[in-house]
Amino acid sequence: MEVLLMTDPMDEYAMQQLKEFEGKKFKNITKEGLETAKTEDEKKKAEDLRVATENLCKVIKDTLGDAVEKVVTSQRIVDSPCVIVTGEYGWTAYMERIMKAQALRNNSMGTFMVSKKTFELNPEHPIISELRKKVDRDPNDKTVKDLIWLLFETSLLTSGFTLDEPTSFSSRIHRMVKLGLSITDDGADAALDEEIPGLEDDTTGADFGSMEQVD
Repeated sequence: MEVLLMTDPMDEYAMQQLKEFEGKKFKNITKEGLETAKTEDEKKKAEDLRVATENLCKVIKDTLGDAVEKVVTSQRIVDSPCVIVTGEYGWTAYMERIMKAQALRNNSMGTFMVSKKTFELNPEHPIISELRKKVDRDPNDKTVKDLIWLLFETSLLTSGFTLDEPTSFSSRIHRMVKLGLSITDDGADAALDEEIPGLEDDTTGADFGSMEQVD
């Protein structure tokens, strides 16, 4: 499989017109619908993992709401727990950054083009496996919402997108650090954190231990 790494802004415009070369069709791997050849055993394994992760996908979609169009399992990911891809006919992450930088951009068209994001999960990654078990045990677990948003926002960054609310992201990171250090919020800090869904109040080490196992 031949891979072309394109990093020039002009590539985004050129590839919209250049569909194939010498009979070989180009496929943007940052968009949904990437298919690779699989054996029958690999197809069966993928289907089993999809069924096992179905409930987690539903909980993640309910949590993220309109931030993503859908949540699915993926076979394209190797090392990462999840990734954000765009719709086949929407902007890529790189094109989205280019268009956001335009002084005279059309905001209504931009909203339409950037709204089709698919959250793909790696069902074999230990983080996703542990999160699935956590959701299966208790879908109302207080830590689940924060963990889902953290995974989503870090995936946005690693997939080339920008964060709409970086302060909320940093607040979640700080709260996870506090949990890891067994710091109890009080006073002004506690008041500031009320705007973000709470983590488990128990900081005796049980929840942090489970986080260590995931890491």
